[in-house]
Amino acid sequence: MENIVFLDSDTIVANLRSPAFAHQWESYPATDAEQVVARLQDATIAITNKVPLRREMLERLPKLKMIAIAATGTDNVDIECCRERGVTVSNIRNYSVHTVPEHVFMLMLALRRNLLAFHADVRNGEWQKATQFCLFTHTVRDLYGSTLGIMGNGAIGRAVAEIARTFGMKVLVAEHKGVVQVRPGYTAFDTVLQESDVITLHLPLNEQTRHLIGGAEFERMQAHALLINTARGGLVDEMALLEALKSGSIAGAGFDVLDKEPPTAGHPLLDLDMPNFILTPHIAWSGSAAMQTLANQLIANIEAYAAGAPHNRVV
Repeated sequence: MENIVFLDSDTIVANLRSPAFAHQWESYPATDAEQVVARLQDATIAITNKVPLRREMLERLPKLKMIAIAATGTDNVDIECCRERGVTVSNIRNYSVHTVPEHVFMLMLALRRNLLAFHADVRNGEWQKATQFCLFTHTVRDLYGSTLGIMGNGAIGRAVAEIARTFGMKVLVAEHKGVVQVRPGYTAFDTVLQESDVITLHLPLNEQTRHLIGGAEFERMQAHALLINTARGGLVDEMALLEALKSGSIAGAGFDVLDKEPPTAGHPLLDLDMPNFILTPHIAWSGSAAMQTLANQLIANIEAYAAGAPHNRVV
């Protein structure tokens, strides 16, 4: 009988059905790093959304046979160690192809049209003082006719591209950074930086993509450009972003993620009070329909493993 342990069940707000095979189930709302080994000591299947499962933990869990990641990103699990130990890892795929793109365009539209700045002006009585019917205190830029650079051409990146074209935007899909040979349908990484009015990130976080965007990249971007990140905080050098916003190297940024989550008090981006920076608390993925799809796929992945035909395998 499989012993299933869910380490951070509070990360999913959905109806999670019981797997359709004989099993024992144990669930914890949240789990700290020092609690992982004890809670998984007898587990054959572990479910984690964001709780890290590192080599030093996995090597102390001889009964563990499968890790079901309740998310798409796999950077919280030591995949190489799982491969060495024969532990199957499955993740969730294509569940947020509507909700994340909607969040991307919410951020994009709010920043291009200076929503926060205009809202502050009205709240502060500036419209009431105007000598005409409208208030021209900030620049309003349309999406139509602008260029969107997309870094990451998976299901979410393609969905964003589809919506962008509906808005009348020109879409550039970035080739990998540092690659000389550009594939058909892609645009060189530096060209995307230089020509895009908006850049949006839809990439996994790994050794190759960490700090993909830093000081040098911000210098290549246009001064009126925006950066949108709903993927992983570590894709962007946060101190370089802070400097770019304060110096005016870019026009604004909309982020749903930070390098460390939850962030600690005093994080400079938490305290950044600028109308051209929007920070949301990692909720782009959390539309109710998307969360239910995730929950259904999570249990389906576990059932497929138990039936001897693992689905959505990472390793």
